[in-house]
Amino acid sequence: MPSDSPAPVSPSASTRSDSLLGKLVVEQKLCTSDELGDCLSLQAELERENNRRSLADILLANGYVTQTQLRRISGSIEEQKTFQQIPGFQIISKLGAGAMATVYKARQISLDRMVAIKVLPKRMSESQEFVNRFYQEGKAAARLNNANIVGAYDVGEAGGYHYFVMEFVEGKTVYDHLVDSGKPYPEKEALKIIIQVCQALVHAHAQGLIHRDVKPKNIMITPDGNAKLADMGLAREAGDKEVALAEAGKAYGTPYYISPEQIRGEVNIDFRSDIYSLGATLYHMVTGRVPFDAPSPAAVMHKHLKDDLVPPDHIVTTLSAGISEIIEVAMAKDAKRRYGSTSEMLSDLEAVARGEPPLLARRSYDLSSLAKMEKEAATLQPDEGVEMLAPEEEKTIDLGSRSLQQKMTDPLVLALLGALVFAIVIIAIELTIILNMRPH
Repeated sequence: MPSDSPAPVSPSASTRSDSLLGKLVVEQKLCTSDELGDCLSLQAELERENNRRSLADILLANGYVTQTQLRRISGSIEEQKTFQQIPGFQIISKLGAGAMATVYKARQISLDRMVAIKVLPKRMSESQEFVNRFYQEGKAAARLNNANIVGAYDVGEAGGYHYFVMEFVEGKTVYDHLVDSGKPYPEKEALKIIIQVCQALVHAHAQGLIHRDVKPKNIMITPDGNAKLADMGLAREAGDKEVALAEAGKAYGTPYYISPEQIRGEVNIDFRSDIYSLGATLYHMVTGRVPFDAPSPAAVMHKHLKDDLVPPDHIVTTLSAGISEIIEVAMAKDAKRRYGSTSEMLSDLEAVARGEPPLLARRSYDLSSLAKMEKEAATLQPDEGVEMLAPEEEKTIDLGSRSLQQKMTDPLVLALLGALVFAIVIIAIELTIILNMRPH
């Protein structure tokens, strides 16, 4: 038999918003608890008179908040609402936001630990492609277990929000340091960080994953100096031909650090793209400049494809030759001229950190230089009508073995003939003057 008592009514969305608003205005010291109480009492009294007014309107009318403050607080309210939809977590603050997701610092109540939660905006949830990529990131991160990679804990959906729970890393990114300090990293410090990131990539590549977005913003540095590679949002399996074909012709990555083959949207992207991006990141760290800069992303990517790299030690002359060689090999435009594996690059980085030469880079650098010399020499072959002279012949002119035409067109012969003609003209002029001066 149905009960005569009314069914419980859940708080309306506006009531929840008012409750959050009241909490935030007091926390931000825009009004006191007593002043908030007065506003709530007025709101209740007006509601009894069938004159429903939002708490925001009443706070505004009483001068406790401004329109600007209300707009700012409304953003925080939406964040609070988001986390009310994800059970088991208590929001602490927003860590950052991008085009694809927003990341929050939160406390996982069950384990009493701080975590970072990446939340996919609801507008992105309408696209199955974005949702699939979001879960692929979580799955890719979950496959990795390395001290230099941000750990993955959970992925899921609640209340219409897709979320990814990961390790919270206290500290700043390499990008933050570059911006805040306004100067490059010292070589020794940069090597310490890049070695750890390279170790992370060695592990990821061993699992068959390529990161595809290595850059300063994705490298976290803890207060004790440990580096952690973050954001597997573009990571994919190197051997996943289906995804590779689906992405063919599309450039995935960040323009300042993207490899040439990623720009071209090649199908067979592999670990060498991460090596290029790691080299570009190291370049930025030790010079304070990105490798290629231009007014637009398209122009930057064009330079990655076509422009020669300015050697880092030409910008910061105190850099060692070794670190410059590593960067130049890592950033070779032709992937085949880069390191044969991330382990090889790691070996050279560790050697330079010990004060030793980067033997693998030096070998590649020497081979590259030799290939360039051979290519230049190939453009000067005798069968192309260019006369090749031995070094000692460049200092002399042998007239005896030449034809009459060659002798007469030789620069030295032409100069002598010119001088002879000039002398004859002068003598003729002088004779004319003398003859004119004789009495008739």
